[in-house]
Amino acid sequence: MAAVTSLPVAAAGGSFLLEDRAPEEVFTPEDFSEEHRQIAATAAQFAREEVAVAAEAVEAKQAGAMRGLLQKAGELGFLASDIPEEFGGLGMDKTTSAVIADHLSVLGSFSTAFGAHVGIGTLPLVWYGSEDQKKKYLPKLACAEWVAAYALSEATSGSDAMNIRARATLSADGSHYVLNGEKMWITNCGIADLFTVFAKIDGEKFSAFLVERTFPGVAVGAEEHKLGIRGSSTCPLVLNDCKVPAGNLLGEAGKGHHIAFNVLNVGRFKLGVACVGGARYALQEMVRYAKERTAFGKPIAEFGLIQRKISTAAARLYAAESMAYRTIGMIDAALAQLDGQSKESKEIQRRIEEYAVECSILKVYCSEVTGYIADELVGTMGGYGYVEDYPAERVYRDARINRIFEGTNEINRLIVTGWLMKRAMKNELPLLGAIKKLMDEVMQPPSFDGAGDAGAALAHEAEVLAGVRKMTLFAAGVASQRYMTALQDQQEIMADLADMIAQVYALDSALVRARKISGVGKASADVAEKMTGLIAEESLAVADAAAKRVLAASAEGDELRTQLAILRRLAKAVPADTVALSRAVAKECLRLERYPV
Repeated sequence: MAAVTSLPVAAAGGSFLLEDRAPEEVFTPEDFSEEHRQIAATAAQFAREEVAVAAEAVEAKQAGAMRGLLQKAGELGFLASDIPEEFGGLGMDKTTSAVIADHLSVLGSFSTAFGAHVGIGTLPLVWYGSEDQKKKYLPKLACAEWVAAYALSEATSGSDAMNIRARATLSADGSHYVLNGEKMWITNCGIADLFTVFAKIDGEKFSAFLVERTFPGVAVGAEEHKLGIRGSSTCPLVLNDCKVPAGNLLGEAGKGHHIAFNVLNVGRFKLGVACVGGARYALQEMVRYAKERTAFGKPIAEFGLIQRKISTAAARLYAAESMAYRTIGMIDAALAQLDGQSKESKEIQRRIEEYAVECSILKVYCSEVTGYIADELVGTMGGYGYVEDYPAERVYRDARINRIFEGTNEINRLIVTGWLMKRAMKNELPLLGAIKKLMDEVMQPPSFDGAGDAGAALAHEAEVLAGVRKMTLFAAGVASQRYMTALQDQQEIMADLADMIAQVYALDSALVRARKISGVGKASADVAEKMTGLIAEESLAVADAAAKRVLAASAEGDELRTQLAILRRLAKAVPADTVALSRAVAKECLRLERYPV
């Protein structure tokens, strides 16, 4: 078992939008136990010495290359962290599994195969499997004797998962189900031994089945030729009168949607931390090249616009990393509250589902940070970044898929706003009261009071955070009043609100972590404060632009002009000197030759 560390507050999901947290209440990488740090170092070493070395063989899909890496990872326990000890696993906390995913992510193809196996491939069985199913399959999955895959998507039902056409029919004697249908975009399909397959019993009851590769009627189609993650296997799975023993029904008939969506919540936060690891690798490559490449008689690292690329990448990565481990810390804190009698799968899932909005934010924000850094890596390397002899080209291609799988970023944006609004309507989150209070406040004459101790460390960033929170609540209030329950049909507005909500979580997480780093006197305190400053200015700009779009879509004429005047009042913070902040952050990255925290 992983060593127990001091755990943060298991705050209510979405509460970051309404309240501040003290540094000691929020989990950050600075709170890792010694065991977490050792596991991170072991994973990073494995990534360097095994994964990176095998990159060419993996990308060429050489026979046995990917399975061999997974088995080596299994020997080190990397596949077993989420599997209970009684079934051949290690039963570790979610922070441990996140640390592993983070530090293994130097090659998109391997990260994808690994994530599909340990996450959506294995967790359905961990949470919903019967005792016999777990005994039969989990020990094999824990060591990659068998590889797992998750078969939900179909040609006509990607994001619309409940619209699947695959059918299952129970045989007359009740001994087996007959499955028919075709699944698409199945990661690990070409090397998998066990599939979690979703089908509708009698065309109605959405259910999940454990399907072995050797079952009669199972056929794997040809490998897809993909833009990126070329070394991971992606094939269609064809089921033609496939006979599946009745005992391989996973969970309850007609309850497969619980399996599908609860597992995807974990998939999203694991994808988020994998994106953090990939972005950290890309930033290090950017810094290394910028120091080595000379132009006009000096290293390009000395040019301001190259430094801006580096500093923006570092600041966004810092916010992404802070959000990722904050979320995982809350999940671990919530799970730690369970006693021995209540540690049932349903209760574990309920505790994780509490943070569905944070998981969706992570998926969107982290995948877009990785995409940004991959793009700027190519830009920094110029023509060299565009050819296959250098890793930038592969990193760039691999990054795009992160915004598509585990639910597209568009779907996840709708989930963020929809989930919060739904909780508000059920009085599970005091969001409506906070919006009403703000709407009353903004109708009062403006206050010209100062922003407290303007000279205090991070005071400006705290002021910006308060403003962005209010801007988000104000825009949500205006849109809710205009559209009422029909707001869910206004996807553009829902997405803009989601971006504002995500900026609150990003800045809040960066700020509270910077305070923690400063409080413990770490050498990285100064650069953490400066990166938080850069995130503050970016959050304000993103929120301001999104809020204007929401207001313009919700009002017109004098009403709109009044609302825009209120918005200007909420966004009144004096801008920081981002040129100076950028140069300071880039200088530290260049000095350390890596991400600076």
